[in-house]
Amino acid sequence: MGEGMPDDALLMACISSANIACGRHAGSPSIMEETVALAIRFGVAIGAHPGFDDFVNFGRVEVVLPATEVRMLVLSQIQDLQAVCLRSGASLRHVKPHGALYNMAARDPVLARAIAEAIAEADRRLVLYGLLGSHLISEGRRAGLLAIGEIFADRTYLPDGSLTPRSSPHAFIEDESEALAQTLRLMEKGAETVCLHGDGPKALAFAVRLRQGLIDKGVDIKAPMAS
Repeated sequence: MGEGMPDDALLMACISSANIACGRHAGSPSIMEETVALAIRFGVAIGAHPGFDDFVNFGRVEVVLPATEVRMLVLSQIQDLQAVCLRSGASLRHVKPHGALYNMAARDPVLARAIAEAIAEADRRLVLYGLLGSHLISEGRRAGLLAIGEIFADRTYLPDGSLTPRSSPHAFIEDESEALAQTLRLMEKGAETVCLHGDGPKALAFAVRLRQGLIDKGVDIKAPMAS
């Protein structure tokens, strides 16, 4: 959310958690405030979505940085959104890294540890959303955070459990029923949160279908919260 897409308000009615861009890969201070206001209106948990400082590539190109720089990059973005939440009378609930940073940290424990340390420094009560079974989860838990295993409804997977690269012609799921079927299948592996990209061409249709499909299966849709 907060990445300049037109359906943010409609999507808010379908979700329990929003990952809000923090002005580095997308967004701006004013868009962050508008998106936080939307989340408050719909009762949606607010999360920081920190990524590489790269508007041109939307944060989806890998950048090699020292772990100390990654920690500061993530911490500063969390703090920026915390400040918006404070002014709005809301609370930041979770952090979910964005794009290339997310994928790199999923496979690199050093980067995952840097992200976890940034979150812990900002607020140990924040929940970390990370790729199910990845280093983001193990390093988040090692840092004392509640780390929630995440699956993707609109992306395909490689046999090793990583996401299919966006450059592949089969990286995206385009059918709502297929997205729901994959979500239900992967939930059996222990996932606790489902990611849907707000910039997808059928994001709203997917969100509506997924929400109703999960409710029909008796799934309680709510945001996790650290104790």
